[in-house]
Amino acid sequence: MSDPEPPTAEVRQIRNRLLDLYTAATALLLIGIGVLIVYSIRLGSLTSPGAQQSFGYALALMFLMAAVIVHFVDRIYRVWPFGRRIRPAWPGYVSVEGEVRFLKVLILVVAGAAIAYVLGGLIA
Repeated sequence: MSDPEPPTAEVRQIRNRLLDLYTAATALLLIGIGVLIVYSIRLGSLTSPGAQQSFGYALALMFLMAAVIVHFVDRIYRVWPFGRRIRPAWPGYVSVEGEVRFLKVLILVVAGAAIAYVLGGLIA
């Protein structure tokens, strides 16, 4: 899908501002993740009072920041006006073969989880 006419100077300026915004936000999020990693390392033993909760908050914030970065990248590749738009394929129709495949995978996952649970109980 190509543009019928080249972008104007105003459109290029808006694109560049948006790209600068995404770059700045991503850089800040990466710095925040780095700070939280250092904080988690300097936290010390997780047996001290409040250390587990602080570590959990830091870990949750790191995952949240990583999710925002993944969202930025996904948004740039799907709707970015520089290049092509990626449109997901139309989902197929539900068939008996598809349902059977889904049930096989579901049974395999449940069996794997049950085996892991039993082995975890035996080891601990």
